[in-house]
Amino acid sequence: MGKAGRAAATWRTYRDVTRPGAPGLMARVRALPRMIGGTLRGEYGGLSKRKLAMMGLGVVYIVSPFDLIPEFLPLIGVTDDFGAFLWLMSSLLGEGGRYVDWERQRVRGEVLPDDGHLPPAPPRR
Repeated sequence: MGKAGRAAATWRTYRDVTRPGAPGLMARVRALPRMIGGTLRGEYGGLSKRKLAMMGLGVVYIVSPFDLIPEFLPLIGVTDDFGAFLWLMSSLLGEGGRYVDWERQRVRGEVLPDDGHLPPAPPRR
């Protein structure tokens, strides 16, 4: 994903978090451990284990002292870390919001498909 794609994803996440009736920022953050556990246990089908692994690799890349572009290069060195951070935050907050919505639907007793999972949310444009 290029710079424009990351910026657009970040804007969509901000717009989604601030939308009336949508889960707020802290609700999404608090839901992350439950979402990760639910995904690993197979209870939540809205997030694939592959995407969860990619998010984990994003965290490792951000905290790792090794980079594709070293930090000693002014401005350019932090750009790759910042891009990875933007992708990670927009992915986590977006998925966290979908997970909170999924939990709310389960609490309200909405009918679930035969496998007990709500279908993944359609991609947002």
